[in-house]
Amino acid sequence: MLKRFFLNMLSSFVGACLALILFGVAAFILILSMVGSAALNSGTAEQLKAKSILKISLEGQIEEVESARSLDYMDLVKGSIDKPQTLNVIVEAIREGARNKNIAGIYLDCGEVAASPATLNAIRQEIVEFKKSGKPVYAYGDNMSMGSYFVASAADRVYLNPEGELQINGLTSTVPYMKGLFDKIGVEFQVVKVGTYKSAVEPYIMQSMSEPARAQLDTMLGNMWGYIKKDISGNRKGMTPQKIDDLVSVEHISFAPTKLAMESGLVDSLVYGRTISQKFAALTGQEAKDVNFVGPSTLVTQVPWSTAYSSKNQIAVLYACGEISDGNDNEINYEKLVPLIVKLADDENVKGLVLRVNSPGGSAFGSAQIGEALDYFQSKGKPMAVSMGDYAASGGYWISSGADIIFADPLTVTGSIGIFGMIPNGSQLADKLGVTFETVSTNPSAAFPSVFKPMDETQLGVLQAYVDRGYEEFVGRVAKGRRMSVESVKRIAEGRVWDAMKAQQIGLVDSLGNLQKAIEWTARKADVYNKYDIAAYPKYEPSIWDMIPQGAAAKMTTLMGQPNSQEVLEEIARRILSRYHIQALMPEMRIKMGK
Repeated sequence: MLKRFFLNMLSSFVGACLALILFGVAAFILILSMVGSAALNSGTAEQLKAKSILKISLEGQIEEVESARSLDYMDLVKGSIDKPQTLNVIVEAIREGARNKNIAGIYLDCGEVAASPATLNAIRQEIVEFKKSGKPVYAYGDNMSMGSYFVASAADRVYLNPEGELQINGLTSTVPYMKGLFDKIGVEFQVVKVGTYKSAVEPYIMQSMSEPARAQLDTMLGNMWGYIKKDISGNRKGMTPQKIDDLVSVEHISFAPTKLAMESGLVDSLVYGRTISQKFAALTGQEAKDVNFVGPSTLVTQVPWSTAYSSKNQIAVLYACGEISDGNDNEINYEKLVPLIVKLADDENVKGLVLRVNSPGGSAFGSAQIGEALDYFQSKGKPMAVSMGDYAASGGYWISSGADIIFADPLTVTGSIGIFGMIPNGSQLADKLGVTFETVSTNPSAAFPSVFKPMDETQLGVLQAYVDRGYEEFVGRVAKGRRMSVESVKRIAEGRVWDAMKAQQIGLVDSLGNLQKAIEWTARKADVYNKYDIAAYPKYEPSIWDMIPQGAAAKMTTLMGQPNSQEVLEEIARRILSRYHIQALMPEMRIKMGK
């Protein structure tokens, strides 16, 4: 009886604690929302009116498409849970700005932008198109990174702060090699792979870059840098690609006085930021204080945009962004994407599909499932195009290869047709920790693979054969989709990554163009060009964290004041997550438009 009493009391206590915790979380979110709302209401909301200027901030991160925010305690404590900008909103805002009579021009507010070359090129190309409307584009920056300047170079006028910096260093990609670290802690990675250039495994098993890996990066970055130099020089009077190289390598423009940037023709004038409003005041015939700036999010609300889910002539734009996973909702989760593709295939209102791929690949199994679902879509007689973003490589190319046509930005990274398997062996780590394992099995390979026992030659052979079969399936799919022979695919496969310009030459890409071109092609192919609507999938479903207004977290953090919380949360953030052991993944590669 006494035991039962204590158990009941304990359960009641636990229940009460849980209730208090849940109540506290709910109250915290409510207060945060109220604080944010009050902060927002105290200011003046953006309104579109005559002679407005579209202001695009080339600062911070730019993602492909809006997605629901997940809980991140670290960002919450720091007060930095504001959403990043998205490419689709920026692009649509620029297009609307060109045709909207209330928009008088564009202001590119340049800073340290975090985006891949293809994303920045997509924005730049829209700026070029916008200028055909006759409306001016002015760019200004206190400190311009290479990425923001690349976009700004398409503007009519480029202004730089006299005390600022113009950071142009070319392109670079740095890969950390961690074998020495894993040797110290006693972890060995056992690797099987197909493809001389399949270098995604190198950071785990080598201490320096292999010659094939270096060669493919050198060629690809050289091609991309050549494109960027050509585009910049084409918009800046008196500039040439060679002159840009001289400014970067000889004059060290990033560390030179800003006067050099003006004298060389990279910028038009050196002015202070407080004078920018005066430039637009002169343009619109207003007082500087009356110039009305509106952001992309405000402008895209003026027109129906990618939400025509009830239209009978839909062109579905399906976003596949992130790594391809076997169940991670924050990536491309095939378990959710496959049913959606099937649903779109069976929907009579969906006349065609544009698959927007921005993925370095991932799970070979997940890639195969998505590829098969896309085959089913095409079996319905509906056209399907692929539009490639920053990356569409390895598994990202696997799901792309069966399309009727493939469009890519010139600076897209694609290819990497190859597969690898990587099994960690932590037996030495276990020894260091004083941990031993005893196993009883009915069969020799019942515990294969094991992360605490190295594979023998037979097991390595079994895994290699498994990867070989996957590679043959990958190559066969590409050969069928691209209408090429298996032998010709293998000559350009081997895990090698390509820039889209070269990929077009070797048959992996059909046309260099943006998402809009892919949509228009699909609409024509579906015979609905003059009457189609666009619907974007997966449908955006905001999380509870999306209810918190922009800027609210910073205010709440100031009120709460938790100086020690960050250290605890940083420790949580250090957890290392492992991937599945068979991957169709491109090398870890983040191309930086030199700071």
